[in-house]
Amino acid sequence: MGRHSSGIDPEVVDAVAAELREVVALGVQLGIVIGGGNIFRGLAASAEGMERTSADYMGMLATVINSLALQSALERAGVPTRVQTAIEMREVAEPFIQRRAIRHLEKGRVVIFAAGTGNPYFTTDTAATLRAVEIKADIILKATNVDGVYDRDPVRYADAIMYDKISYTEVLTKNLKVMDATAISLCRDNGLPLSVFNLQQAGNIKRVICGENVGTIVGG
Repeated sequence: MGRHSSGIDPEVVDAVAAELREVVALGVQLGIVIGGGNIFRGLAASAEGMERTSADYMGMLATVINSLALQSALERAGVPTRVQTAIEMREVAEPFIQRRAIRHLEKGRVVIFAAGTGNPYFTTDTAATLRAVEIKADIILKATNVDGVYDRDPVRYADAIMYDKISYTEVLTKNLKVMDATAISLCRDNGLPLSVFNLQQAGNIKRVICGENVGTIVGG
């Protein structure tokens, strides 16, 4: 959203694309999952009375809009990109096919996975974890609007303490709002580490990729 109350801020999209271009230039293979909350939040709509399944599908479609926006920005920046969707819409994107996604990555293309898992009641976090497992990713990077994982909400509590490293089990038992429990359990079951960091700090994506001590590592 950037400076806007909703929708897409082209400056923000271009800034993210520029950072991703630097990462791709390092030879890193990138698969990306984007939320849709800047356009539509299915869970919030459901809480206000909308039927949950319909609300979730609307949220999935919002992620497709964001994915196409990022694809456009990346390709303007000279980064070959493919969007694959869990809900088939061949006129705008490829359907998700695991082997094709891996082949795109091997050829140096960024792959954006849109439309969540294609199923209601599953979050974008779970979709990101599922795709990461399917493409045999080394790590999940959760770029968010806080610096890492805290013992409580840092927006509401000034004395919240950030963890440098925390285990999957601690995240679940302490009910920390990093990702939903399904996503964290899937990470744990597959030994997939998770890095949580602030997207709004310029250069953080590259810093994390290069192994700098940024944000929080969830694993073990």
